[in-house]
Amino acid sequence: RYGGYLQEFDLDIFKHLRVVDFGDAEIPREVYDTPNVANVLAAQRAVETKVNQALDAGAVPIVIGQNSPCGSYAVAKPVAERTRGNVGVISLDTHWDISPLDTLTMDPRIAGSGSWKAKMYEFHENMLQKNLVEIGERGPVDGATMEGVKEFLRKGTNFYPMWKVRQMGIEAMCKELNHAYDGTEAVYVHFDMDVIGGAGPAPGDIMGGLAEPLGMTDYELLRLSYEIGKRGFEALSFICIPPGSAVIYRLVVYVILYMLAG
Repeated sequence: RYGGYLQEFDLDIFKHLRVVDFGDAEIPREVYDTPNVANVLAAQRAVETKVNQALDAGAVPIVIGQNSPCGSYAVAKPVAERTRGNVGVISLDTHWDISPLDTLTMDPRIAGSGSWKAKMYEFHENMLQKNLVEIGERGPVDGATMEGVKEFLRKGTNFYPMWKVRQMGIEAMCKELNHAYDGTEAVYVHFDMDVIGGAGPAPGDIMGGLAEPLGMTDYELLRLSYEIGKRGFEALSFICIPPGSAVIYRLVVYVILYMLAG
């Protein structure tokens, strides 16, 4: 549908960057039918393999996934393992995903949909919450999540719920991205597309989280994307892309292009 020329910046991305579709990770078919510990770890390793191959080639991997750990932790892990210094993280999400245990498998080795971010900081000593920029959460949470949030804040997480983003304005929010780069050697970027919500372009309640009020707008998402691109990043991942939503599919493409433009 699109070329690489962005009208807004009078810039043809493909005159400056080489971009390749590297294909799908070879996730075993049985993972979908039987998501037990062994199968989930096999799926995670499949994504890690692809990410490491991209990094070996000197490329920046962009992983378009759907759930965790494949579309999140499996991308962060190779970056952390290959970086001598600290790794910063920029995360856009409606949910914190900091439960101490994966609720699907109840296994402490699994960085699952509600726990992957907690596991990322548990498993990697060169990832510190003081270099986490967490953007987009909103509304009420349960008691367990409340305690987890308080613990992350005690450890220095830079937290920008949508209420605060609206008060600050998107230009001020862009300046706060610097916390992920302060004293770090690499930055991992993660977009959970349920960060788009009641104020965004999604047509209604596609995946539950998209119907939450105070959602990020498409402009706010793209403005942050461009600014992240200007600063640079080692890897990018997406999850929770609503099935069948042409609007969000196109938004994902825009996000990638605006980051590459930066």
